[in-house]
Amino acid sequence: MSNGDIFLGETIGTAILILFGAGVCAAVTLRFSKARAAGWVVIAFGWGFAVLAGAYTAAPLSGGHLNPAVTVGVAVDTGEWDKVPLYILGQMVGAILGAVLAWLVYYAQFAANADETHAQPTLGIFSTGPEIRNPAANLVTEIIATVALVLPILAFGRNDGIGVGQIPGLDAGIYGSGISILLVSLLVVGIGLSLGGPTGYAINPARDLGPRIAHAVLPIPNKGTSDWGYAWIPVAGPLIGGLLAGVLFNAAF
Repeated sequence: MSNGDIFLGETIGTAILILFGAGVCAAVTLRFSKARAAGWVVIAFGWGFAVLAGAYTAAPLSGGHLNPAVTVGVAVDTGEWDKVPLYILGQMVGAILGAVLAWLVYYAQFAANADETHAQPTLGIFSTGPEIRNPAANLVTEIIATVALVLPILAFGRNDGIGVGQIPGLDAGIYGSGISILLVSLLVVGIGLSLGGPTGYAINPARDLGPRIAHAVLPIPNKGTSDWGYAWIPVAGPLIGGLLAGVLFNAAF
């Protein structure tokens, strides 16, 4: 994989991930959306489909990491760290771009949210936040949830029994076959349903930080704070979780 392919693949794939993911959060949250108040199950499946679309799109170019925690876990497993900064750069650019696109799709709904009487908080459309603000507990939640993501991803890539055939152009990626991406998408749905309650399951530093940056700079009416005091947890927790998953995978498999 060339440097250009890696950057382009991760940028496009992560942009699609966040477009779908922030899009489903906007659909459920904002007034005058046909999906208003559709609930947590819709959000969990929306993010799963977001992974499906983004990873399948990016896989032929970059392997479809779309997540610095996955990139770190793969690097721990393979010992190859030289491309890690390039992957993360593409993921961050894509995450910001995807958040901007989601804002454009729901521009009229964000404008309608300017009504002080019926205004809804908008940060949760872009980034995560805890139900109970306890930094230690929130950090542990993100670490465990990310291990639950990255460890199976690494195992999927080594399991010859999963799926039939390689993704075109993906001879040495993290996904052993085309169906592995589908399984990862379902895994993300499961994490959301089972482990997402305490913090909103960032499990991806770029997924949280990129849209948080977009939220901070976009002209969103009544957007409120971007909660930078919490922002380090959905970055540090997933990175630690990805590192631990790589170590556990090397030790156990």
